[in-house]
Amino acid sequence: MAVFVALGAFLMTLAGGWTAQRVTDRRHLVLGLAGGLMLGVVGLDLLPEALDAAGTEVFGVPAALLLFVAGFLLAHLVERLLAVRQAAHGGDEHDGRVPEVGLTAAAAMVGHSAMDGLAIGAAFQVGGGMGLAVAVAVIAHDFADGFNTYTITSLYGNARRRAQLMLVADAAAPVAGAAAATVVTVPEQLLGGYLGLFGGALLYLAAAEILPEAHHEHPARSTVLCTIAGAAFIWLVVGLAA
Repeated sequence: MAVFVALGAFLMTLAGGWTAQRVTDRRHLVLGLAGGLMLGVVGLDLLPEALDAAGTEVFGVPAALLLFVAGFLLAHLVERLLAVRQAAHGGDEHDGRVPEVGLTAAAAMVGHSAMDGLAIGAAFQVGGGMGLAVAVAVIAHDFADGFNTYTITSLYGNARRRAQLMLVADAAAPVAGAAAATVVTVPEQLLGGYLGLFGGALLYLAAAEILPEAHHEHPARSTVLCTIAGAAFIWLVVGLAA
């Protein structure tokens, strides 16, 4: 049942990526929306879950928040190291961006989607009602996941085919995660730490890369409105799933 329900997440993720792919003639609006979606996912979805799951404190600070900061710094460090390595080896960049950074970020999105599948499977082990509730929440925000996966991969200069492959991998990940939940159990504190780390990395991509690029060539009010709409959409999803 969990795997069957996860197929809904598969289709919704593909729908999000397809939407991002079809509106490339309004690139600044796509990036503005993606930035808002990512901000909403981090602030309204990932961080609250991380704080609930990883309740321990380290020197007076919740472990989830420490990992959140670590994720932000790690994303920045990885980007800089890959850029330096690419320049040293004479590799190509796309508007100052290294394609491998986009692939790494997309791979992190795939990993997050797999964890979503695990959450669906674990919830169905508790009960059918709980499983359906979690599944609805996951499926609802998987549109944003697919949209962001394709956008991030493309933003860093990867070919359209690579972006499509990462989108398909992201769509398939919840199904694989739901299937794995039949044999794997993820400790709650470990899950909370992971969500904090991933949230920090995602915020870095939104704040340092996607939103500045959205306003670089088209500093229009419509782009800002798309960003606000993206965050508001995640708020709506979280509120309906609560």
